[in-house]
Amino acid sequence: MTTELLSIIPVLPSANIERDIVWYKEKVGFEIYFSDSMYAVLYRENICLHLQWHADTSEDPLLGGSVIRIYVKNIQPLFTELVNRGTVAQDSLKINTPWKTNEFGFFDLNKNAIFIMEDSLNS
Repeated sequence: MTTELLSIIPVLPSANIERDIVWYKEKVGFEIYFSDSMYAVLYRENICLHLQWHADTSEDPLLGGSVIRIYVKNIQPLFTELVNRGTVAQDSLKINTPWKTNEFGFFDLNKNAIFIMEDSLNS
């Protein structure tokens, strides 16, 4: 069995998660799937959008990079492949996160964060 790549989900920086959730709900019609003070998952029909608190300071771990989430079906074969390639550590797969995913991530050479994720409810 192989991993099926389904879609890419943008993760947008936010200086104020609570404020931006209200804006996306009122101005764009998105609904909340998950939120806390640092992160939010919003959706409208088949579109998913993530917001991540971003300070734009030297202490911010995302300084200079973007973030994407690649949504997949059957994450394990791809995870195993990337462990074997030395891209990710064996213990980096997080199972059943509070936002209902199984996922792992890594940075490319330009400090872009790439997360691979699947729904934990359907795995």
